[in-house]
Amino acid sequence: MKRITSLILLLYFTPLFLMSQTVLPLYKGDIPNSKPVKDEEKSEQANGILIISKISKPTLSVFLPPKEKATGTAVIIYPGGGYWIVAAGHEGTDIAKRFNEMGVAAFVVKYRIPNSETMINPEIGPLQDAQQAIKTVREAAKEYNIDPNKIGIMGFSAGGHLASTAGTHFDKAVIPNINSTSLRPDFMLLIYPVISFTDSLTHLGSRDNLIGKNPSAEKIKEYSNEMQVNSKTPPAFLVHASDDDVVKPQNSIAFYLALIKNHVPAELHLYESSGHGFGLNLKNTNEQWMDRCKNWMESHGWLKR
Repeated sequence: MKRITSLILLLYFTPLFLMSQTVLPLYKGDIPNSKPVKDEEKSEQANGILIISKISKPTLSVFLPPKEKATGTAVIIYPGGGYWIVAAGHEGTDIAKRFNEMGVAAFVVKYRIPNSETMINPEIGPLQDAQQAIKTVREAAKEYNIDPNKIGIMGFSAGGHLASTAGTHFDKAVIPNINSTSLRPDFMLLIYPVISFTDSLTHLGSRDNLIGKNPSAEKIKEYSNEMQVNSKTPPAFLVHASDDDVVKPQNSIAFYLALIKNHVPAELHLYESSGHGFGLNLKNTNEQWMDRCKNWMESHGWLKR
């Protein structure tokens, strides 16, 4: 009986162990911009989707491909959730596993949720975690068998806003960076991203949660990332559905046009119907956007072994 019970427990917990090879605290010491509070983090399933809320202690989950398949490329993933929760499964773990199949190391960031009870300045908390993840991966590139010049970032929905913020605000460090490690990602993968905080385009919940319900015109411009693109902005691959009624596809279009205007390599895929939050699996089509992403990465040399 004990043997059967042990086998059942092993079968139950094994998938959890396989989800991530290592989960690390994002910061080795004190978490910058944090207030001393009780950890109230909560994980739950909602409509089959793993969501994590009330995050005050950020982590980095490490997924490494087999050495014989490794390309030296890494992707740091910021799941979505409206700056309210983090959708850690279908926009995190599932994506990381797919990258491992491609020989790409993947790192899923469980970033802090903006909250004045847990942070001194909630507005910069997620960006601090985004930059810290880039810094951590780049500084540990040798340990992870990664080329420090082949580190990209990926974001879904509000995680796409976080990724595009990291990709356009890298010249301004909001974390301690005594080694002056480059915080610029080498490329961006933005999937149904929130890009703009302008009234006509924004996802209001994401904007309210990050910079408040009555932001100044200056703050709206600062976090409208289509307005922050310049010639140093990393190349980008974007995916959106035309019928997305949560985050308007014009977000991706505006960012794409800004990239083209600044002569930054970019590719945009707009699908007729798939709504919002589809993760890896587009709806109503056999098309696989991840295949298009793989082709784009190959064309830039990021999948060469």
